[in-house]
Amino acid sequence: MNARASGEHNTREYAFSSHDFECVKKLIYARAGIALAENRQEMVYTRLSKRLRATGTNNFNDYLQRLERDSEDVEWESFTNALTTNLTSFFREAHHFPMLAEHVKKRQPGHTVKLWCSAASTGEEPYSMAMTMVETFNSMKPPVRILATDIDTEVLAAAREGVYPLDRLESMSSERIRRFFLKGKSSTSGYARVRQELRDLVTFRPFNLLDPKWPMRGPLDAIFCRNVMIYFDKPTQYRILQKFVPLLDRDGLLFMGHSEVFQHASDLIRLIDRTVYKPVKK
Repeated sequence: MNARASGEHNTREYAFSSHDFECVKKLIYARAGIALAENRQEMVYTRLSKRLRATGTNNFNDYLQRLERDSEDVEWESFTNALTTNLTSFFREAHHFPMLAEHVKKRQPGHTVKLWCSAASTGEEPYSMAMTMVETFNSMKPPVRILATDIDTEVLAAAREGVYPLDRLESMSSERIRRFFLKGKSSTSGYARVRQELRDLVTFRPFNLLDPKWPMRGPLDAIFCRNVMIYFDKPTQYRILQKFVPLLDRDGLLFMGHSEVFQHASDLIRLIDRTVYKPVKK
């Protein structure tokens, strides 16, 4: 270790050993399927130090032992939230949304479109899906139901509120902003809220993709699971895909992230376009 790195570690509020990091890796993998890379040690320390302060715990060993002793401890939720990365934006990976619109247009009249956003984060993705559906049907009350889930309960609470700084809307056209948002005034100046009609299309629920039982029911017209699988190892990815496929309609679409590749699951899904998959027909 060089002198600079050693000095940085000496200024830490809490001691954080490689054993502590290995313990964190084991716990978050078992709980959420997240496979932490070795270069995430500093991130883990920074985020979990806040939990030690919040819980009045003096060291990482005591904190981690608390979690290991009791799988029902209320602190598990905060621990998981702290280690969940939530990077998102409105209409991220924009090529997916016209594909979703064209897919839905092929549905029979009277069909209720059912969509699932399986990593909703702070809500930008499911609201982008909802805006696409409103534009597709040219109605603020389209025949669409969107389920939006996430393991992180804190970001879900923000998503339900649907309030965003105006700079988060910069990627959208002024027409979309006028149609789908209400700009704040006075104390809420600088913010905008998603219109109620759009919020009514989305149901937010906490959900862990590693849960043994999935409460959702198919057939679904499309599932968005973008930039999530990169945190899982391939066996975990495969198990999740095994559960996605039966929920999709026979020609349902699975939208994945731009850096995710699933050659190891070619018996389950097939690539039909850029990061868009369909179930393999049996």
